[in-house]
Amino acid sequence: MGKIIGNIGFGIITGFLYLLALLPLNILYILADFIYFLIYYIVGYRKKMVRTNLSQCFPDYPPQQLKHVEKQFYHNFADYIVETIKLLHISDKQMKRRMVFENLDIICDLLDNGKSIIAYFAHTGNWEWAPSITLGCQQQVARGDMFAQIYRPLRNQHFDRLMLKIRSRFGSVSIAKKVALRTLLTARRDGVVSITGFMSDQKPSHGDTVHIIDFLGRPTPVITGTETLGRRLGMAAVYWDMSKPRRGHYKITVKLLTDDMSQTEPMEITDCYFKMLEESIRNNPAIWLWSHNRWKNAPI
Repeated sequence: MGKIIGNIGFGIITGFLYLLALLPLNILYILADFIYFLIYYIVGYRKKMVRTNLSQCFPDYPPQQLKHVEKQFYHNFADYIVETIKLLHISDKQMKRRMVFENLDIICDLLDNGKSIIAYFAHTGNWEWAPSITLGCQQQVARGDMFAQIYRPLRNQHFDRLMLKIRSRFGSVSIAKKVALRTLLTARRDGVVSITGFMSDQKPSHGDTVHIIDFLGRPTPVITGTETLGRRLGMAAVYWDMSKPRRGHYKITVKLLTDDMSQTEPMEITDCYFKMLEESIRNNPAIWLWSHNRWKNAPI
């Protein structure tokens, strides 16, 4: 009975989200302003975590500047929520206007030459809009190239299915992290060229090779599995540098890291990625996800 009630409840929530997605974004941003007020002033969602992260990463910022970045982060986070809901009902034309890819020819040329790619990405801007890259690579999609992203399944199966639906809106494939290597090996065996996005800015999982760098002025253990996989498969690597020119508009600038990870030194690509990411964050600190416990297991 409990499962049936849960299914009905989630069905109601899903139906409500679909109705919200029908609204134009300018209306949804009014909702985002209310969400900002709720999570910042009423709930105080992870406010202590955000403040600690910001103050430790930007010790030279005066209190007023830290407070400004903090508030802007919550504004952007509220935008992220309604923009992700909008993916349930948004046209390709509108998405192409709002999510712009610069230097996309780097990716298209690599795929055209039969080179599979790892796209290093991060929790900046609205990362859920990034799979719309397929709209700019129609020739490669039609040819059967695989566009994918690695994800960690959510504990709630209902919301996990909903997010998978959202992330497949533009034809990309979501690959669970634990089967990433097997899936990409199978693709290579079958002659399928691929580009796969890896969100590599979070704290490393248990079992990752320990690699500590200076990131945002702090000793930081980082994910190394992305590079290990890419080196093993001889994939190319690019960095997706996401920025937010204005509300409701994002740009990803594609930057080539290497055309063959197997020919690079160990941790060379990982170090390069985090240097680029740090520069991206310093250019606009408010668009990174400061609410996650990034330094939970960091060395003192």
